[in-house]
Amino acid sequence: MSAGGDGPAEADRGEKSGIRTALAGLTTRGRSFLAAGVAAAVCAFVLGQSDLLRVGLLLAVLPLICAAVLYRTRYRVSAGRRLSPARVPAGSEARVHLRMDNVSRLPTGLLMLQDRVPYVLGPRPRFVLDRVEPGGRREVSYRVRSDLRGRYPLGPLQLRLTDPFGLCELTRSFSTYDTLTVIPRVEALAPVRFSGEAKGYGDGRQRSLALAGEDDVIPRGYRYGDDLRRVHWRSTARYGELMVRREEQPRRSRCTVLLDTRGGAYEGAGPDSAFEWAVSGAASALVHMLERGFSVRLLTDSGSAVPGEGGDGFAGTGQETADAAGLMMDTLAVIDYSDGSGLSRAYDVLRGGNEGLLIAFLGDLDEEQATTVAKMSRRSGGAVAFLLDPGIWTREATDVPRPGDRHAERLRRLREAGWTALSVPRGASLDELWRQADRERSGLTAVSGEVRA
Repeated sequence: MSAGGDGPAEADRGEKSGIRTALAGLTTRGRSFLAAGVAAAVCAFVLGQSDLLRVGLLLAVLPLICAAVLYRTRYRVSAGRRLSPARVPAGSEARVHLRMDNVSRLPTGLLMLQDRVPYVLGPRPRFVLDRVEPGGRREVSYRVRSDLRGRYPLGPLQLRLTDPFGLCELTRSFSTYDTLTVIPRVEALAPVRFSGEAKGYGDGRQRSLALAGEDDVIPRGYRYGDDLRRVHWRSTARYGELMVRREEQPRRSRCTVLLDTRGGAYEGAGPDSAFEWAVSGAASALVHMLERGFSVRLLTDSGSAVPGEGGDGFAGTGQETADAAGLMMDTLAVIDYSDGSGLSRAYDVLRGGNEGLLIAFLGDLDEEQATTVAKMSRRSGGAVAFLLDPGIWTREATDVPRPGDRHAERLRRLREAGWTALSVPRGASLDELWRQADRERSGLTAVSGEVRA
């Protein structure tokens, strides 16, 4: 992006517009000089004092000359902005690097830079740059930090030109801006192994085998070093060249992270609210399962899944996984309460097939929603639920507990349906609950005689 003290657009303006622009740039000091000069000139005319008239003219003409010279200054500068990093967890700092280049043949005067930032990121940064030689460059930086996730625009950058006496200032704005994405806090989780994980790389791996002689086998051409015992003779006779059976194809385990975003399921607001804990927990689970080699997707109560279109809706491998992880974190950075009142749409997505491991972060559940969530575990290889009771998160420690224990009843019902369900106390550590879920799942598996992966 580039801006100049007097670009082509300004040069084509009319004389009246130029005068108004120049006079509008007078500072408080410049207006005071002009007013004092006019007052002195009037007094000199009334009193007949020629010396006072000279002083008045000097005071009045000086700011006008500075405004005219500053307005007609002809030099051009270009600027750039770089974020490091462009995606940062809530509560962490990002550094913004600004670069200013003088691309004209004339040195600049005193320059003042101001970058526009949202108030949640801190005060607007201001920098004063002294004379910049022709072809010269100046670099400055500042830090921003937010405890609230979201997407925040940075810019446009404003360039303020001033004269040596501080009588006039003109502002030029660049046109472009950048976006800082503040993602939820991510907590490192222990590498536990839940039931239903025996389908992925590393800890548990399942391979689809190509059987010799079957019609549905897709062979490939022979490559140097292939085992001759893998030659597929039927395809060799059909294509007239040596063909071999394809190798075992590993399949990645699947994991669905369900985030309840119903507005009526949570109470309170701010970084320490129950909803923000659920969003941060979902982000932590997504990152942890991706690091373990799972194909992961994010599912909300509205039935929308990320990544969405293409494939089976789960993150793929290699660069595709990295892109999908970034997309899911960007989604969590701006996710908000939904208008829905139920979890039926999410259940419709889950009941389409066996989705592997299911990790759910749920708010308050009524009788109908508890029934819907209980049925979700039927289509999963393992189901873990973190249930947040709004009453626990909004009630002070000295308050008397509410009559009735509907929250405990919901936990019991989910456990009977096969969930490993845990209650989330206010300010709890997800890693501790994660380990507790593994211990409870291990105990349940041992009692029921299941074999853990």
